[in-house]
Amino acid sequence: MCFIPNSQAQLYEAGVFLGGSNFIGDIGSTTYISPQKPALGLMLKWNRSKRHSFRGSIIFTDLVGFDEDSSDPRRIERDYDFKNSIVEFSAGMEFTFLDFDLDSTDPQMTPYLYTGISTAKHNNSFFRNGIQISENTSSWAIGIPMVAGFKTTISDVFILAAEIGVRYTFSDEIDGSVPGKFTPSGVPGEPSSIVPFGNLNSNDWYVFSGITLTYTFGQKPCCY
Repeated sequence: MCFIPNSQAQLYEAGVFLGGSNFIGDIGSTTYISPQKPALGLMLKWNRSKRHSFRGSIIFTDLVGFDEDSSDPRRIERDYDFKNSIVEFSAGMEFTFLDFDLDSTDPQMTPYLYTGISTAKHNNSFFRNGIQISENTSSWAIGIPMVAGFKTTISDVFILAAEIGVRYTFSDEIDGSVPGKFTPSGVPGEPSSIVPFGNLNSNDWYVFSGITLTYTFGQKPCCY
C-alpha cells in the first residue's frame, strides 16, 4: 500500500488538435474569431508541475481571405481573395490557473494560457490585376502564439481541452499583399516590380480555434 510519494510524476501528453482557422490581414474580413477552413495538428506536452508544462505542436491548414466578407466598403469594392496553405510549428510553455494534478484520481479542470514562438511555412505570391499569382517560392513567418483555453480530464488517461489561439506574425507576406524582393521571371507581361497594398504598418495575424484531445503517459510517482 502506498502512503508517501518520494518523487513527483513525470507525465507526458500526446494528442491531436481539431478545429478551424481564420486570417486577419490586408485581404478579407477583420473579424478576430471566424473559422473558415479546417485545421488539424499534433501536440506533445511535458508536464513539469501541476501548474506548467512545456508544449510543442505542428498544425496544418489553409488560410483564406475574401474581401466580399469584409465590413470595409473599400475592400468590398476591391474584391480580392487569396488562399495559402501553411504548416505551423510552435513551442513554448503552458500555464494553468489552478493545480492540474494528473496523479489524482479526482476529476481535474482549469483555465490555461500558452505562449512561446511559432514559425509557419507559407507559399509566396503577389497580385496583378486583382489575381493572385504564385512566386513559386516559400517563406517562414515567425510569430508569437497567444492562446487561452480550458481543459479537463475525461478519464484516467485522456484530457479534453477547448482553446482559441491568436498568432501575431512578423510577416506581411502571407496574403500576397507584400511580394518578395524578386518576382518570378519568365511570365509574359509581368512588370519588373509589384506595388504592395494594404496597411504596410500592420503585419499578418491568424487564429486557430478548436479542441485538443491528449493521452497521458509516463512515470508515475514512486512510493515507500
